Amino acid sequence: MAVIDQLLQFPNTTTLLSIVGIFLALFIIFPRFDRQRKEPPGPRPLPLFGNLLHLKTPHKALHELSKTYGTVFKVHFGPQKMVVLAGYKTIRKALVNHSAFSERNVSPIVNDLNLTHGIIFANGDSWREMRNFALMNLKDFGMGRKESENKIIEECQHLIDVIKAKDGKAFDTIKPLSHAVCNIICSIVYGTRFEYDDAVFISMVARARKNTELLGSPLIQLYNLFPRLFGWFQARKELMKGAFVNRREMKELIQRLQDTLNPQSCRGLVDSFLVQKKKHETSGVMNSHYHEDNLLVTVVNMFTAGTETSSTTIKYGLLLMAKYSEIQDKVQEELSRVVGCRQILAQDRKNLPYTDAVIHEIQRVASVVPVLSHQTSRDVTFQGYFIKKATPVLVLLSSSLHDEEEWEKPHTFHPAHFLDKEGNFRKRDAFLPFSAGARACIGESLAQMEIFLFFTSLLQHFRFVPPLGVTKDDLDMTLVGGFALAPSPQELIAISRV
Repeated sequence: MAVIDQLLQFPNTTTLLSIVGIFLALFIIFPRFDRQRKEPPGPRPLPLFGNLLHLKTPHKALHELSKTYGTVFKVHFGPQKMVVLAGYKTIRKALVNHSAFSERNVSPIVNDLNLTHGIIFANGDSWREMRNFALMNLKDFGMGRKESENKIIEECQHLIDVIKAKDGKAFDTIKPLSHAVCNIICSIVYGTRFEYDDAVFISMVARARKNTELLGSPLIQLYNLFPRLFGWFQARKELMKGAFVNRREMKELIQRLQDTLNPQSCRGLVDSFLVQKKKHETSGVMNSHYHEDNLLVTVVNMFTAGTETSSTTIKYGLLLMAKYSEIQDKVQEELSRVVGCRQILAQDRKNLPYTDAVIHEIQRVASVVPVLSHQTSRDVTFQGYFIKKATPVLVLLSSSLHDEEEWEKPHTFHPAHFLDKEGNFRKRDAFLPFSAGARACIGESLAQMEIFLFFTSLLQHFRFVPPLGVTKDDLDMTLVGGFALAPSPQELIAISRV
């Protein structure tokens, strides 16, 4: 204070500016220091590379880091600082109780692919409108109702016929499974299914699967971190080409529907969207969300997300049945005892507790979508840590599905996780394969019905075993990928039981 008093006795412009500058600096610096003290902890980053050297398998590495730094911590993917949410309790609290975590983080490749419309990567009013529209139409066109059950049962028979035609020869199950699951989405979106030998359908499904693989590849993730340096990557070029070829074919399908549209009798979600679009145009609605980009990307979202996760889960389930033959025996015994030879129905699920437990355990162990990318919509203090607005947030769903505090044997395939002492099915709160809160998967009930009916119908008709010369121990249960995980290409033999 004595120094300041002396300075004030000799007022001049330089002195006054110095005093003001000191106070401004203190005003700015001290709050910043305070906020830094409250930031989540995390490993020390290297210049430019951040913590990338510790994140070769991101979801596993992040789970390990959470054991050191807690369930809210920060990591640096290259120069980009991100906050990670791990563990069931933290994830649920963030997604359900804090709306600040409900926005999606948009990466450079998502911008390149023009995916900021639709449902998955959109934010704001457009996302809310498209999500509500999709939810309403999924229900209108059968999600969770008898209509969708009938569509799945019909597709089950087509799938069974395809597998019977293999005549006991080894094959990779992913292709027929992808076609079957995709046809359920097509029947809801377009109002029709496709034959498995339809060349356009086959190529669209294959490209969608390849695009999902590329989207999570290390090269694309590196491009996301340094877009100005690595735009020349072949993986990016291949992804862009495949995505826009699929989009062009989807436009042609949509145009055919528009040419034959009957507003009084909508065949699927596309028809409903076109009717809404026409209403808004006729009534002069300004800034309508019912435009071509939202329609196309919504279809892309449903086509991709609605196919890959369910088909991959079923494929992994069949691999697990081949590896754990004693569990396959128990499932088939229960199916034979409860259902017999008749068609399995969705309502049978409540009378098949062991089978239901096995299906849930497949989903838990697989954790097909291990990480979701969100961002904060505003400054937020969460569990004592300050997180700035627009900070990328990685929601580590796999850490909830493998939470050591929630599961008795978190890293083991153990169907008893979902059974009580009397052998009845029991729900588990930490079972979050479809996420939670405002961004939870809108097709969860449809996906659950698909996985149940396809899986049980296949095990009712076939026994799955490794190919000749391959032992159960030789089956590779490792899941690889980034955006979505999948087992490596492997063949199985389907032995007819009926």
